[in-house]
Amino acid sequence: MNLLTETGSTDNFIPDDHPRSESLRIRHKLVEGFEKGLVAKAGLIAHGRGEAFDYLLGEKTIESAEKAIQASVAQMLLCKHPVISVNGNVAALVAEEIVGLSEAVSAPLEVNLFYRSRERELAIQEALLEAGAKQVLGVDLDHRTLLPGISHQRRYVDDRGIANADIVLVMLEDGDRTIALRAANKFVVAIDLNPLSRTALAGSFTIVDNLIRSIPLMTKMADKLKGKDVVELQQIIDTYSHQRTLEDALRVMGQSYKQVAPMLDSIIVAIKDKQKK
Repeated sequence: MNLLTETGSTDNFIPDDHPRSESLRIRHKLVEGFEKGLVAKAGLIAHGRGEAFDYLLGEKTIESAEKAIQASVAQMLLCKHPVISVNGNVAALVAEEIVGLSEAVSAPLEVNLFYRSRERELAIQEALLEAGAKQVLGVDLDHRTLLPGISHQRRYVDDRGIANADIVLVMLEDGDRTIALRAANKFVVAIDLNPLSRTALAGSFTIVDNLIRSIPLMTKMADKLKGKDVVELQQIIDTYSHQRTLEDALRVMGQSYKQVAPMLDSIIVAIKDKQKK
């Protein structure tokens, strides 16, 4: 029997020496998030699609993503009403980390869902509060209003949060809302592993990276930039090129074939080691 089924714990199921141990743990965090009512079924599919792009990136934060992180954090610090949008995958994977970023850039967290249900909203709110959030927007029906230009469930926003924001951080997003947010004259910081998605293309700043890596890096960057004055922060923003950022991510992915030879060598070594045992 599968040890995960027996124990309900990934600790005994995934050995530390497994070459994909971290990736497998992340997948199981999503499965657990689904079982807790945080993650939608489609969210599991979305993660798999993103993981494929991450393979092509080499599962690391590339230089252009680091520059996008710096510029986007600088813009969040300059804006008066930054807001961080949270969905089920984010709550399942980086609840504590997103709370840390929220505090670092003084941006409230707001639940916003495509596959919306009252149960999921409340489950995500509870997960964020357990992770240390002082307040979670997007759940109180008395503060619900509409974002123009959207017909689906993401049109519901909080009048204290996204509705009034001048910059919104979105992750694992759909392009419709990103476009609607831009049309409402808001900056949008997108974290998306697919540089050709409508979200990545429509964002004001796009970080082509896995949010598991980029959220902690954004928090560190916020701590680093807090002492900078307005002129210094604006200079950082002015060096950012949206087009070059997306092109560089595609360039790195296009050169992923260079990983094949060393990966083949490592597989051959692994086979020989097994044969010796």
